[in-house]
Amino acid sequence: MNPGLIDTLVTDSDRKIVFLIMDGIGGLPHPETGLTELESAATPNLDALAREGVCGLLDPVGYGVTPGSGPAHFALFGYDPEAHTVGRGLLAAAGIDFPMKEGDLFARINFATVDDNNMVIDRRAGRIDSETNRRLCEKLSDTVKLAGNISVSFETVREHRALLVLRGETFHEDIEDTDPGTTGKQPLPPRPLSPEAGETAAVIEDIIGQAQRVLADEQRANMILLRGFARYRAYRTMRERYRLNALAIANYPMYRGIARLLGMTVHSGTDSIPDEFTALGTSFEQYDFFFLHVKQTDSRGEDGNFAGKVQVIEEVDALIPSVTALNPDVLVVTGDHSTPAALSSHSWHPVPVLIHGATVRTDGVTRFGERDCIAGGIGRMPMVHLMGLALAHAGRLKRFGA
Repeated sequence: MNPGLIDTLVTDSDRKIVFLIMDGIGGLPHPETGLTELESAATPNLDALAREGVCGLLDPVGYGVTPGSGPAHFALFGYDPEAHTVGRGLLAAAGIDFPMKEGDLFARINFATVDDNNMVIDRRAGRIDSETNRRLCEKLSDTVKLAGNISVSFETVREHRALLVLRGETFHEDIEDTDPGTTGKQPLPPRPLSPEAGETAAVIEDIIGQAQRVLADEQRANMILLRGFARYRAYRTMRERYRLNALAIANYPMYRGIARLLGMTVHSGTDSIPDEFTALGTSFEQYDFFFLHVKQTDSRGEDGNFAGKVQVIEEVDALIPSVTALNPDVLVVTGDHSTPAALSSHSWHPVPVLIHGATVRTDGVTRFGERDCIAGGIGRMPMVHLMGLALAHAGRLKRFGA
C-alpha cells in the first residue's frame, strides 16, 4: 500500500497519540546469557503494555538495509524513507533552528583528531564539550573566507558536532562524505557524485584545507570531517497530512530537526530522560500527537555498552506509569532502528513495537522483547505503515471506498 493513501482518509478527532521512541532499541544476544539488551532488562511496565496491547517487528527501510537515523525517523512518521532521503546537514540545521533559505547548502561537521600523517585517530575529538565547540566555530567563521558572493559559517550543534553553512550561489548536494567512518584512515576528499557537483566539491575542498590550517594549533580538534551534504527543502507537515497538532520532546538536535522539518512544535528545556517524561505530562492538554525521543539507548549501543543500554531501558520502564496515567488513546512504543551493543553501530535487524489502545486485538505476547514480538499480531511490517495503524486505533481514519 502507498503510505500516501492514509492522507486521503484522515478525519478529525480529539484522540491523543503518544510515540515513545527508544532510539536504537533493538539488540543482539549477549554471548553469556543469550538475551538481548531489551530481553535482559527488568521491564514490568513495558511487559504489562505488551500483554494488554499488540506487538510485532518493524523494518525501517527494507530487509537487510541498515538505516540512518534520518530515514528511520521519516518512516516512523509515515514518510517513505526512500522518497524522503535527507542529508544530516539539513537535519542539523533544523535541529538548532538555523534560519534556512532556499539554496543554502548544509553539512554535518564532526570535529576530529588527526596525527602528523593526517590519519584520523579520533573521529569525535575526545568528545569535546559544547563550549569548546563554540570557540572553534567562532575561530573558523572569523578566518575561513571564500571568493565572490559565497558566505561560509560554522555553527555549534552539540559536543563534537557542528554545522557547515554555505550561502550565496547555486550549490549541489551530490558530494561524498569526507568522514572515513573509522580511525586509522585519512579523511576522504569531497568527491562530486555528479558532474554538476564539481564546482561545489572544489569549494568544499578549499574550506577543508583552510579549516585544517586554522585548527592546526588545537590539541584535539585539529580537523573537520563532513557528512550529509544537503540543500534546504520543505516538507508537507504532519498537520497538513494528518491534521495533527504535534509536539516533539527530544534532547538531541538531529531529532529536533526532523520534528521541525515535519512541522512539529519542539519542546525546550529537557536535559534528562525524567525531564522528557515530565514535559509530556505538562504539555498533554495542548497537543494531540507526542513524539517522545530517548537517545541514550542508541548512545549506549554505539559505545558497545551492553549493561549501560540495559540500564537505560530499565530507567524508561520505571517512568512508563507517568505516561499511562495520562490515559493516551494510543500509545506506541518502539525504536527507529536497532543498535546492538555487540556491533557498536546501527544494524539491519527489525525493531520491536507495541501498540496499546482500546481497539487493539491482544495477541498473547506477554513480554516486550525481540523474540516475543516475532509472535505478535502485527507480524513483521514496514515501519512506514506504523503511522497508519496508530491513526486508525485513534479513530482518525475514515473508511476507504464504498
